[in-house]
This record gives sequence, C-alpha cells and structure tokens, in this order.
Amino acid sequence: MEERNIKHIAIAGNIGAGKTTLAEVLAKNFKWKPHYEDVENNPYLNDFYNDMPRWSLNLQIFFLHNRFKQII
Repeated sequence: MEERNIKHIAIAGNIGAGKTTLAEVLAKNFKWKPHYEDVENNPYLNDFYNDMPRWSLNLQIFFLHNRFKQII
C-alpha cells in the first residue's frame, strides 16, 4: 500500500481579511487542492450578519463541525 504524506494548512482570520485570496495564491503556487468553508449551506451566516453577538457561537460551531468532517 502506498503511503501518503498528507499535510494540512489552515488559514484563520477575520471576515474580509483575505483568507480566500491567500489560499488561492498558495494553491496555485504549490499546485495544492484548496478546501474552503461551506458558506453556501451555512444556516447561521445571515443571522450572524444581522446579530453577531447572538449568532457568533452557532456560526463557529458550524464551521468547526464542517472542518472536522473535512479532516476525517
């Protein structure tokens, strides 16, 4: 069985900080396959933008859960 040396690099930062742009540049430069947070199917994103203190925990738990599923 072929052994694969898989590395994982996570980019974290505030909304609008340039995380996606950085991931795209790194992926292109190193010929990596990027994985992005699921914002299309996020049930908390609109609520978060309307009331950040109320929905920030829900949003972060959603992101963490999806990242965990990606890693598994």
